[in-house]
Amino acid sequence: MNNEPIIIVSGEPNSVFLEIFFKSLKSNKYKSPLIIICSKRLLEEQMKILGFFFEINTIKKNFSEFNKLNNKKVNLININYKFVNCFEKISNKSNTYIKKSFDVALEIIHQNKLGKFINGPISKKYFLRGKTLGITEYLAKKTKKIDKVAMLIFNNNLSVSPLTTHLALKNVHKNISIKKIYIHVKLIIEFYKVNFNKKPKIAITGLNPHCESNFKDSEEEIIIIPAIKKLRLKKLKVDGPFPADTIFTKKNLKDYDVIIGMYHDQVLSPMKALFNFDAINITLGLPFVRISPDHGPNTSMLGKNLSDPKSLIQALKFLDK
Repeated sequence: MNNEPIIIVSGEPNSVFLEIFFKSLKSNKYKSPLIIICSKRLLEEQMKILGFFFEINTIKKNFSEFNKLNNKKVNLININYKFVNCFEKISNKSNTYIKKSFDVALEIIHQNKLGKFINGPISKKYFLRGKTLGITEYLAKKTKKIDKVAMLIFNNNLSVSPLTTHLALKNVHKNISIKKIYIHVKLIIEFYKVNFNKKPKIAITGLNPHCESNFKDSEEEIIIIPAIKKLRLKKLKVDGPFPADTIFTKKNLKDYDVIIGMYHDQVLSPMKALFNFDAINITLGLPFVRISPDHGPNTSMLGKNLSDPKSLIQALKFLDK
């Protein structure tokens, strides 16, 4: 058995994450020990209501004898959380619980030099409250890697990466730069080299429709094209800029491993249309590999036992090496 555990933060307590976690355990076996950080009482009550049964092995946060763990039981580090019903409406009530869960996870990872981390979804509205754009940036700040990370939505057939993440469209043009594109591409190339021993073929989109602008000095002319030229001087397989409305054609999908877009929905909308939940969200550039299922809390499905665990299963399988 691989003794390095996968550390899992369940995230927002009023989400479908525990449901898909139970389904992932029931349908698959993993070599790496799984350690979930969440409320024991919450896990037990949701397990009962959803019709699952697993024995629980409660461990302390300073536990380090990972070779003694297996997945015959749910290995759990308990974080206290007060609630009336185990399926409630999301609010800021869970903020302290979520923050403590992340703090404990990062402490364990740092102290034991671990490299495998998964987090469940959170509510950006309530937990982040506009202080950071997303968990990608939240973890970058926690690990002192601000402006040195990239979001990669990974699928074996095609991956996409937005240059800017959960940013209002009106601010996108102010947050793209030659330096940012260069760092982004280098992180993606390193990821493919380490994990697949290959040099990925990368396509980069423009920002404006058809990569054109009626205004002088478009972003394509002053930022994107110079960035691509700089990368090509390093003999890297980078093409573009491509109009976003044609880059996802069948021919282009066969020609490239990764498509980098200038903003979130430019590449994630077609990605989800193509692959549904068969993708995982990987943060590149952190001191560890961080993955999250490629969906949010999904409160409309809460307690219905209808959620698809495919993305979490893919995340677990990717780290189970």
